[in-house]
Amino acid sequence: MIPGSIFNAISLSLVVFFTFLYYSSGSSPCSPTHQGNARQFWIENDRFCKDGVPFQIIGGDMHYFRIVPEYWKDRLLRAKALGLNTIQTYVPWNIHEPQPEKYSFNGIADLEAYIQLVHELGFLIMLRAGPYICGEWDLGGFPAWLLSIEPALELRSSDSTYLSLVERWWGVLLPKIRPLLYQNGGPIIMIQVENEYGSFGSDKNYLQYLAKLARRHLGDELVLYTTDGAGDATLTNGAIPEEGVYAAVDFDTWSNSSSAFEIQKKYNFPRKSPPLSSEFYTGWLTHWGEKLATTNASSTAAALGNILSKDGSAVLYMAHGGTNFGLFSGANTDSNDESAYKPDLTSYDYDAPIKEYGDVNNPKYKELRRVIRKYAAAPLPSFPSSIATEAYGIVKLNKMFSLFEVLYLFSNPTKTVESENPIPMESAGQIYGFMLYESEYEQKKGNSTVSISKIHDRAQVFISCSEGDKSNPRFVGVIERWNNKDPLSVPYLGCPSNITLFILVENMGRVNYGKYIYDRKGILSTVQVDNLTLHRWKMHPIQFDYISNLSKNGLMKKYPYPIEEKISLRRGFKNHIGNMRYRHREQKSNTPALYKGHFNINSTSMLKDTFISFRGWNKGIAFVNNFNIGRFWPKVGPQCTLYVPAPILEQGENTLVIFELESAKPDHTINFVSAPDFSCNLNMLHEK
Repeated sequence: MIPGSIFNAISLSLVVFFTFLYYSSGSSPCSPTHQGNARQFWIENDRFCKDGVPFQIIGGDMHYFRIVPEYWKDRLLRAKALGLNTIQTYVPWNIHEPQPEKYSFNGIADLEAYIQLVHELGFLIMLRAGPYICGEWDLGGFPAWLLSIEPALELRSSDSTYLSLVERWWGVLLPKIRPLLYQNGGPIIMIQVENEYGSFGSDKNYLQYLAKLARRHLGDELVLYTTDGAGDATLTNGAIPEEGVYAAVDFDTWSNSSSAFEIQKKYNFPRKSPPLSSEFYTGWLTHWGEKLATTNASSTAAALGNILSKDGSAVLYMAHGGTNFGLFSGANTDSNDESAYKPDLTSYDYDAPIKEYGDVNNPKYKELRRVIRKYAAAPLPSFPSSIATEAYGIVKLNKMFSLFEVLYLFSNPTKTVESENPIPMESAGQIYGFMLYESEYEQKKGNSTVSISKIHDRAQVFISCSEGDKSNPRFVGVIERWNNKDPLSVPYLGCPSNITLFILVENMGRVNYGKYIYDRKGILSTVQVDNLTLHRWKMHPIQFDYISNLSKNGLMKKYPYPIEEKISLRRGFKNHIGNMRYRHREQKSNTPALYKGHFNINSTSMLKDTFISFRGWNKGIAFVNNFNIGRFWPKVGPQCTLYVPAPILEQGENTLVIFELESAKPDHTINFVSAPDFSCNLNMLHEK
């Protein structure tokens, strides 16, 4: 029997020998040179060719905007150890142009720095430039201010106003990208235009326009590609081979990859169809109220091995999912029911091989790595170390004040909008978060009813006597987009004046996929009390940054989320509200309120990733050291914890602020734990 080491050496020698014969005989699928450029990436003979040599893409999606920049390198090295040679990422328009012609390319939005780092670590890049990306990201990556434009834009179409805004945006983005193309010395081998357009529309003029615009900025040598589901209907609408754009396909682990690639060939020119699944699903997304989505590690690895063994290429979606920090998580609806609204979790773990907090000590990572190492062009790096986490324990929070006690601090009076009828959030300049609608009506004897036929997404209704103190209105109930069948009963207050009606509306994330993507937020219909339409409304945008400045100042420079996601609270606040935080009436109510607590980390060696357990709380958003770590909703589940990456923590005192929309946990405590928890109540938003 030949010893294993000698057998492996002989096998490797034979591979090298026959490879030499194959290329020297003139049978190589790739020409030795292409268009006179020694550094080039192209498609030939149904293969990807890099510098004259066939190249098999073994890639993975990893989105820079879902990872704090301090962890970019760590996550990429874990992808390297998995055996990946290519990183694919979306470019979300909305984080780079949060306001018209106000551009952001720093901190977590520093796309160029991310691409350079990917390059330094030896990866290639497939860049998904949009303008639409989907990605379970708010409005599919479109900036929500597009929804404030009148007349309404027709997104993802040849609408001339829409195209002019795309051209302006790409006129900023693509010149930044050009020096980073592979032929120019960078890592970018392919640029995707649009995303899964064949599942949305059939406007080929729109797709052709995008392809021409990309080539105008980036040149004709670049490989452009589209991605669509592996079916005739989607590829008929989404592929544009006539523009020289390569059509890739996506599919899940139980699909027949050979059949998918045969269909793909029909929508590329002859010998221009290397088999590629540009989204090979390693897991799936999860909505609030659903059981956490998972896929089997062994079957996922076997399906990948089937592709790679036949010289196919694949990009794992996701290699590492990360987190929907802030208020950027998206949502879905049923295909023919806009009200069947399904918001995404804050976590974007996706059951990927590299978990939300970077863990790789799991079966999926190990199984995929075992398969990939058979096809990798070089030996894999050693298995990555485990991620250190810390349970900082229980922290007591104090109630600071309710929304209504200091409304003038939550909402700058100069931003209040008055209108005869309610207007959408976007029209009031409120892109994310919350808006408080206020009107009055004349009360009658006995109970009344309030009805709102179209609310996006969730409204808490309060009433108060119009004259006198409005700082503690009475909670009436909740109206939800997905559960809005019956009018809300309003109790009789016996006021000597009119009744003030307050409606706090939460934007829980815009739809990112399907025909209902034009997803304005707020009250989108009339409001009726006892079947009479209310008029004369005030709209108060809730913007946390108007509450002055308590917390650390530097973090927002590093993480440039939109202004609505910042929060800062001045310690004490006695110049504004006296001793209100000590005299407010504690009561179990559904009045939104702010809670604050502090915890100390004694040394830099103790700065580690952690998770905040919100068991016992209801619904809201949380901030650590002025950084919005996302939405919590343990009342519905399944996500019980929010991920806190170590880079947002500091040695010494750290500040946690919670905006709880309903009633707080009775003892006002939270618990910092060392592992994620996705086992909270599963109160389904939609009956099956």
